[in-house]
Amino acid sequence: MLRVAIIGCGKIADSHAAQIRRIPNCALVGACDREELMARQFAERFAIPLAFTCVDDMLQNARPNVVHITTPPQSHYALARQCLEAGVHVYVEKPFTLHTAEAEELIRVAQTRGLKITAGHDDQFSHVARRLRALVRQGWLGGPPVHLESVYGYEMSDGYAKALLGDQNHWVRQLPGGLLHNIISHGIARIAEYCDSPKPLVIAHGFVSPFLARLGERQIMDELRVIISEASGRTAYFTFSSQMRPCLHQFRIYGPRNGLLLDEDHQSLVRLPGTRRKSYAEKFVSPVAHGLGHIASAVRNVRTFLAADFHMKSGMKYLAESFYQSIVRDAPLPIPYEEILRVSRIMDAIFQKLAWLSDHACTRQDARPPDISVG
Repeated sequence: MLRVAIIGCGKIADSHAAQIRRIPNCALVGACDREELMARQFAERFAIPLAFTCVDDMLQNARPNVVHITTPPQSHYALARQCLEAGVHVYVEKPFTLHTAEAEELIRVAQTRGLKITAGHDDQFSHVARRLRALVRQGWLGGPPVHLESVYGYEMSDGYAKALLGDQNHWVRQLPGGLLHNIISHGIARIAEYCDSPKPLVIAHGFVSPFLARLGERQIMDELRVIISEASGRTAYFTFSSQMRPCLHQFRIYGPRNGLLLDEDHQSLVRLPGTRRKSYAEKFVSPVAHGLGHIASAVRNVRTFLAADFHMKSGMKYLAESFYQSIVRDAPLPIPYEEILRVSRIMDAIFQKLAWLSDHACTRQDARPPDISVG
């Protein structure tokens, strides 16, 4: 029986606890939060036997094999290192760390101590994401990806966003990349999985939307456009927007022969054939084929629902279970360390670029920001 504990008893911790309880051969043995009431309430809701306000006390008394860290990102590095040095495997919520240097150090400590660590890129393990990965591995693209497009929409009208806008001291505002830093790793991870260059070129442009500007907000960037280019010629676009409608969470991947369209919200996957039909058949047959792809996804979703496996956070359950299996069976990690680091490096490059733009916002309009290579 694998013993699991959670540090940080906020909103996202509820999702972790709910999914961990669905995994066989593991048990939640401890909850920790610096606010005692948060820890106790969380432990009561999920029938966790022990609640703590001190991480050392939790590690010593609950004796977990794995710890999930679901605190604000500023504390990820210190807490993960503390757990690793205590001999415990670690699952860290996104973003993995604030900077690549911290990510590299955590991975080094884990490897040195014979432990494992992973990042909470759970969208990469939803039902539809796993279907896309299988088709890519089966050769549907006709070769390595040529171009990738990831779009991640964000609603500024929910309770979390309202709390952020209303609190000038909110912890999200203290992140190097602000709101973007806390959100975009899901969309960037889509791209990073299919990149292979250690030094992609990153060009980024971010700004405060007119909507937020009208509310008097000047600090929070909620619009981001990114171009990523590799030496091999592979390219990628990443879009983050709080204003685009519909609010999309999509990923497109194009190969030399065919492409694929993933829609996370609808859990749909549509094949995009690379060949065109002759004459007017292209106008009639292709729309029908596209529609049939959505219908097939709907049928598959119904089957998954009837099998009681259509949870909103099913990707988190799959990622955690795969991580646990990698520990118990000494199997490969669900997310290679190179991929975790690639996400971190791309994000570092984006925020370096945005910092340059912010520093030069009041200078000459024709000033050209530097292109940034990840390294």
